[in-house]
Amino acid sequence: TEEAVDYILSAPPNVAATITCHHLLYNRNALLVGGIKPHFYCLPILKRETHRQALLKAATSGNPKFFAGTDSAPHATFAKETGCGCAGVFTAHGAVELYAEAFERAGALDKLEGFCSHHGADHYGLARNARKITLEKKPWEVPQTYTFGGSTVTPLRGGEQIQWSIVEDETE
Repeated sequence: TEEAVDYILSAPPNVAATITCHHLLYNRNALLVGGIKPHFYCLPILKRETHRQALLKAATSGNPKFFAGTDSAPHATFAKETGCGCAGVFTAHGAVELYAEAFERAGALDKLEGFCSHHGADHYGLARNARKITLEKKPWEVPQTYTFGGSTVTPLRGGEQIQWSIVEDETE
C-alpha cells in the first residue's frame, strides 16, 4: 500500500521491501471486475489503483530499499478454482519479463537491473549473481496451463501475451 511505501522510506536502512510483478501491473479490478478471478488472488490482496501507483513509483525509483520478490505460487489450478482457494499468483514463467513491462510503462527501464538483480543481494549482504540475461521487446504467448506434478498450474497471463522475452542467458 501507499502507507507501506511511506513506512519503508522512513524506516532505518535495515528495513526494506520486496514487490511482486503482479502488484506493479494490476489493481483490485483485475481480481473483482466481472466476477472473482481466482488466479489474481494473492496476499497481500491487490489494492486500489492509488496503491499500485505508489508501489510502481517506489519500485522504479532506484531506491535500494525496494527490490523484486516473486510470489511464484504454483498452486494447482483445482486448488485455486475452489470456494476457499489458495492465495498466490504463479509468475515463475515470466516474472522478469513482467517486471520489464511495468518498468517500461513507467519509463524506468534503466532501473530494472538494480531492482531485479542488485538491491536484494546488497540488502542481504550476498554476492551479486554473475549470470546475465538479455531482454528483448518481443511478445510471446503464455500457455494456458503448465503441467505441475500430477496436476496443472495456471500462470499469470495464461493464454495471453507478455511483451518482453529473455533472449540470452549467459555466465560472465
